[in-house]
Amino acid sequence: MTSHWILGPGAIGRLLAHSLSPFTDVTLIGRRALPEQQRLTTPEGEERTLRLASVTVAELASHPLPAPGFVHITTKAMAAEAALASIADVVAPTTPLVLWQNGFLAQPRITQTWPGPVLCATTTQGAYLTGDGGVVHAGRGPTFIGDLDNQHAGLAEALAALLSEANFTATAEGDIRQRLWQKLAVNAAINPLVALNGVHNGELRDDAYAGRVEAVVTEVAAILEQESIAPPKGGEGKDAWLALVWQVVENTANNKASMLQDVEAKRPTERGAILGPLIESAERHGVPCGVLQTLDDELAMLEARF
Repeated sequence: MTSHWILGPGAIGRLLAHSLSPFTDVTLIGRRALPEQQRLTTPEGEERTLRLASVTVAELASHPLPAPGFVHITTKAMAAEAALASIADVVAPTTPLVLWQNGFLAQPRITQTWPGPVLCATTTQGAYLTGDGGVVHAGRGPTFIGDLDNQHAGLAEALAALLSEANFTATAEGDIRQRLWQKLAVNAAINPLVALNGVHNGELRDDAYAGRVEAVVTEVAAILEQESIAPPKGGEGKDAWLALVWQVVENTANNKASMLQDVEAKRPTERGAILGPLIESAERHGVPCGVLQTLDDELAMLEARF
């Protein structure tokens, strides 16, 4: 049986472990020990408890496990490269990696430096933690998997099939770059606003926030047009991007977005990975990005108070 290591047992990491564990060997790897019994709350409110294998990076270094078939890196974007470096001595350089980060920061960097296959995953599954022993699956959504150079289609298809069997609704994608930019657009419209206002995703539909969501999407749509990223579902312009954002908001209405979780825990957010590439692109193409820049500045000021 192929084993899967999940490096970074946060919300998506633990949701992935719960989903895969009935079908394959799974080990969570983090900086500190976790309870063996892990509780999952489904979107329907059902609770399930599973024993999930968990080791620390230090334990892995002194007592290596059998070689994994896949290493899923589910840390925050800014921690992905350091997390990989922490286990590089005990993982064969030909091991396939799967990157689950938001934004478009870690994916090109690790793709360029890791000798083995690097798959990128983008998902709108919503999840948040309830302490060391619990994760809430707050909303379902599609997952897409591929590599930036489209050289590992077979590997992506095999992993997508396994994830789909585990109810992760995954599809292999030949142009994962397009999907990553789409996810970036959605994250930019949702994560900063829920983090700054302390609300769940669904509350963005309220009059107090909806106008600012539309302002973000207006800028993002213009930027993505310059990057030759087609609007989703065959739509046109800003309206197509806005429809996608509202659909994700609806699907994950009860979710506590990752950036809000970071703010509540008083730790750095992924603003550099989510807003950074969009602002950089806007400046490169001479496209206005005042709304995005303001969000980035507000988040920076918030983080400075931690």
